[in-house]
Amino acid sequence: MFDEIVEFIKSLYPGQNPVPLHAPVFLGNEKKYLADCIDSTFVSYVGKYVTQFEEMTAQYTGAKYAIAMVNGTTALQIALQVAGVKPGDEVITQPLTFVATANAISHCGAIPVFVDVDIDTMGLSPQNLKDFLLKNYTIKSDGTYNRLTGKRLASIVPMHTFGFPCRIDDIVDIADAFNVPVVEDSAESLGSCYKNKHTGTFGIAGILSYNGNKTITTGGGGMIITDSEEFAKKAKHLSTTAKVSHSYDYVHDQVGYNYRMPNVNAAIGVAQMEKIEEYLLNKRGTSDIYREYFASKNIDFTSEMKETTANYWLNVIRLKDFNKRNTFLDVANENGVMTRPVWQLMDKLEMYKDCQASNLDNSKWLEERVVNIPSGVRIR
Repeated sequence: MFDEIVEFIKSLYPGQNPVPLHAPVFLGNEKKYLADCIDSTFVSYVGKYVTQFEEMTAQYTGAKYAIAMVNGTTALQIALQVAGVKPGDEVITQPLTFVATANAISHCGAIPVFVDVDIDTMGLSPQNLKDFLLKNYTIKSDGTYNRLTGKRLASIVPMHTFGFPCRIDDIVDIADAFNVPVVEDSAESLGSCYKNKHTGTFGIAGILSYNGNKTITTGGGGMIITDSEEFAKKAKHLSTTAKVSHSYDYVHDQVGYNYRMPNVNAAIGVAQMEKIEEYLLNKRGTSDIYREYFASKNIDFTSEMKETTANYWLNVIRLKDFNKRNTFLDVANENGVMTRPVWQLMDKLEMYKDCQASNLDNSKWLEERVVNIPSGVRIR
């Protein structure tokens, strides 16, 4: 049966060998805007396309402010630092995520703590989060502290896995009860909504990613979105080497970072944003085809949950067990169809193996079964 599935996927992407998991497409004004950017000589982070890309992203997501960064990892690091995360603090996130989530926490000098996901959303579980907080943390006048480690809990970072929104409103409610800010890792979920509100706009801030394999790309890039003017100003300041504005003098008032997105990348982003609705509609059509096909094969295909809109960044099937998963991965990749398993859980990685964690049964169950299949924009 796996051979048949491979041939079916190939039929959706004719002429592509191998069939990529998610390749970028450039069907709009990318070359025009790049040429304009080069002709202007404004190719670094000062330029009209940076501003335009930020404005388009804010309008699209419904956030009041957007701050463009060089990638999603740096966007998350800056967002966490502006949210108040300091060296030695703890940050709760999920183990089922790309390593950049945990790395950004570490880049702040903080310590990741892993709490299990829900099987249906593959995102941080509100119930598991609540149980873990009640069991392990105490609210004091100056913050929420881990009874075991004595460390302050500075933030909670849920991730919208593969573009499927987690139960973010419940997570924010729980975090609010413990006086802990939520920073959403929405790197994979541009175009995804929960209860008609865009992901990344529920917590104090959210981040987006524009890597070459994302729904839209700037080659490399990220974005912080927030409704707080103060938060946005601090993020922009910190990411531009903390330089105090002056017509010619160089004064920096804290340790900052050179993390702002260059104008050349933003030029591509503007062109990509002009096509985003077309791309999302194309990808949704692919997911509809997959859903019908895998239902006929009695294979579990992941669909958006009630009251959510998923961008179907990566389509997901779940096979019956670890052996079936690996057999399919071998057959597909050996025959020119790029597929991949979910990431290795963060608590299994050498640098994070000693981090505190809840029971992770759901994450382990998903790790043994999830396979991502080709999900890029289909050009017929």
